Amino acid sequence: FSSVPIIMLTARGEDTDKLLGFEYGADDYITKPFNILEVKARVKALLRRAGTAQKKQEERDRISLGGLTLDSASRTTWKDGAPVELTAREFDLLELLMRHPGRVFPAEEIYRRVWGEETAYACENTVMVHIRRIREKVELNPKEPDYIKVVWGIGYKMEKYGKSN
Repeated sequence: FSSVPIIMLTARGEDTDKLLGFEYGADDYITKPFNILEVKARVKALLRRAGTAQKKQEERDRISLGGLTLDSASRTTWKDGAPVELTAREFDLLELLMRHPGRVFPAEEIYRRVWGEETAYACENTVMVHIRRIREKVELNPKEPDYIKVVWGIGYKMEKYGKSN
């Protein structure tokens, strides 16, 4: 259960051995006798692919909208390059909105997705308080927000800013 590439280097060259090696998780299978230059080339190719996959994952983990950046892997947030301290719920709520810029979420859906519970009562107030706290941390003027907007009678949305990853 690792992203490290695995090359099997073995004297066992039967097709069933190779298939079993791949079934057990090998990324490549080299049999003896082998050319060391070929082994080096295969190692380089696998490392290159692994590095590309890692970079793509990092790009998926990071979301940027305007001056606001969120990294889901490290659970960190920045506003214009400065770190923003968020609680776990605030982070989850902001991540939900940033992953879907322009989409309006009713408070009930936000509560269900972020808190992981069905709404019993008064979830609108809970969501509203958390939105207010996030705005105080990320907005230049929380009373006139640029990022998190209210769509009256429906819910909340993250404004579409710049390029989103």
